Amino acid sequence: MFTYHMDDKTMLKMLDLRDSERLFDLMIGSKETLREWLPFIDFTKTVSDTQNFIQSTMKQYSENNGFQAGIWYEGNLAGVIGFHKIDWNNKSTSIGYWLGNDYVGLGLMTKSVKALVDYALKDLQLNRVEIRAAVENKKSRAVPERLGFTEEGCVRQSEWLYDHFVDHVVYGMLRSEWENSKLK
Repeated sequence: MFTYHMDDKTMLKMLDLRDSERLFDLMIGSKETLREWLPFIDFTKTVSDTQNFIQSTMKQYSENNGFQAGIWYEGNLAGVIGFHKIDWNNKSTSIGYWLGNDYVGLGLMTKSVKALVDYALKDLQLNRVEIRAAVENKKSRAVPERLGFTEEGCVRQSEWLYDHFVDHVVYGMLRSEWENSKLK
């Protein structure tokens, strides 16, 4: 099981079924904020829904196709980060993430994305990490920008969000760029 200690207060740990209630409570407690950019929030109505999500991520991990990890801060579940899938043929992956309301502004997401990018490019020996964010989602876009990702373009009408399409900005980081980065 994936665990990555970033410092004495913060770690990434693959989600397991014991995290179901904490994850559900975090999502429901931050529902209005998360809902703005994450349509799956409306489909999370019970702890059972969260258990189903965690089981699907455990299956993803068992198939060597990525995982979802809890972001733990001072012993509390603060958010989720993970690889959507891993393309082993092309040595690439994409990362998605979100934080609960009480944990925004602490630098946790930048630190978590940095750790996961490092893991992908060094430990997994991938060549490329991609992050997509809705054009208007300034907080999500700020993370790859702080980490020196290259803004590669815009995918028009990339995601259906409730009643309209949103465009996504695509950011990329190559292993060679990460190795030469001062942020690694």
